[in-house]
Amino acid sequence: IFGSSLFNQFPLLKIILLPLLPLFAVYNTTFLGVIPVSLIIFFALFALVVRNEKIAHFIRFNTMQAILLDIVIFLCSLLLRLLSFIPGIAFTSETLSSTIFLGTLIAVIYAVFQSLLGRYAEIPAISEAVYTQVR
Repeated sequence: IFGSSLFNQFPLLKIILLPLLPLFAVYNTTFLGVIPVSLIIFFALFALVVRNEKIAHFIRFNTMQAILLDIVIFLCSLLLRLLSFIPGIAFTSETLSSTIFLGTLIAVIYAVFQSLLGRYAEIPAISEAVYTQVR
């Protein structure tokens, strides 16, 4: 889990994620023991929200941005798994994990506040990719 070393060093940070624990539990389960619920949510959001032009552009934009952030997190987790096979890289992996966690947390907080203000959250590289997907 990203940021686990941060939570070990600063246990009070766990309070930030307490309200989200039920969502994490559902998101990390499997349907019929085979299909990850996260994959079902991904395709459902993409097909039913992002590609549905009847839904407001603002909602489709934010949904696609969340999907792309999830893809970035997935790719980062793959990278960290690959790095874990290199001997003596534990400190670097912990640092990368904490950096990815903090970067994602900041991006999500920024996006939520911008959305509450009715503005599009401009996250470098992510938002540009979103604009190409959401017309």
